[in-house]
Amino acid sequence: MPTRLNISEQELVARLQRNDRVAYEHLYDNYSTALYGVINRVITDEEMACDVLQEAFVKIWNNIHGYDAAKGKLFTWMLNICRNLAIDKTRSKDYSNNQKNQSAEKSVSQLERIHTETIKPDQIGLREVVGQLDPNERFLIDLMYFKGYTQAEIAEEYNMPLGTVKTRLRSATMNLRKLFK
Repeated sequence: MPTRLNISEQELVARLQRNDRVAYEHLYDNYSTALYGVINRVITDEEMACDVLQEAFVKIWNNIHGYDAAKGKLFTWMLNICRNLAIDKTRSKDYSNNQKNQSAEKSVSQLERIHTETIKPDQIGLREVVGQLDPNERFLIDLMYFKGYTQAEIAEEYNMPLGTVKTRLRSATMNLRKLFK
């Protein structure tokens, strides 16, 4: 059950800066769900999103003295911390390796979740359009956009010159634009 404090944001910040345990509980109980939602938009893996949320609250608690009310609301400050940590996590080597090596069951579960929460590719004809690409272009589009590889990772893993990967992806992107028109 969320802790209820009937105090202003300014008083909440002051209590947090004094390391008031009840204020910390209030902060977590009342803001964690919204902040998790922000993180989960960036990181779809629930376990990893929970880890980032925990990391975010530790960062919030450790840096509460750096919060400046003149620059914005407390929630906006916390939201930016969460979003930045989530983005940093997706850029980490650990995250990209995890995405490439996840189990088939987890991949299917994530895809089903994404499928129900976002635009359905079949409704906009994405499958058919990508299917019209040259097989090499389709392969690179699949690796980059659907499996999360970077251009450098594709070049390294498939022993291709980076320039070739970039050129083929640019060509594939231009062809997709033409096909969508």
